[in-house]
Amino acid sequence: MKVDEVTPDVDSGALLAGAQFIDAFRIETAQAGLDARHATEAMITRQPRWIELLIALRNILVAPFGLKKSGAGTGRDMIGIFPVVSETPERLVAGFNDKHLDFRLVVDVATAGPRRNVTATTLVLTHNRFGRAYLAVILPFHRLIVPAMLRKVAD
Repeated sequence: MKVDEVTPDVDSGALLAGAQFIDAFRIETAQAGLDARHATEAMITRQPRWIELLIALRNILVAPFGLKKSGAGTGRDMIGIFPVVSETPERLVAGFNDKHLDFRLVVDVATAGPRRNVTATTLVLTHNRFGRAYLAVILPFHRLIVPAMLRKVAD
């Protein structure tokens, strides 16, 4: 299935005021009745092994800096490693705030005739030089990971 990078179509001020990074990717699927929670679960809980290994490596590398381990241990409603911030059938917002940056993943599901468009939008607000450096390091991986996760929705 083809994943397209699209212009983000979200109210960034309401989702993460001041976000310095925003991107969005979209895939079309024939899954009738798909809602945002099920799309997010498909994306996050059925990740390819290489993504799981990258996340494990990330958690090891950030531990000395006292950063959160991908949202673990928050005690909130979680999908995979991400705490759910808000949810409707059409949109699920997940993410967390940390000392170096705040992060949101927005998964939107919209009807497109007999099909559904699933859009994953990422927003990041950095707080300091470490946050900006962290974002610069992970960005190339992010551009591979999000499309790979979206393809799991169409599987």
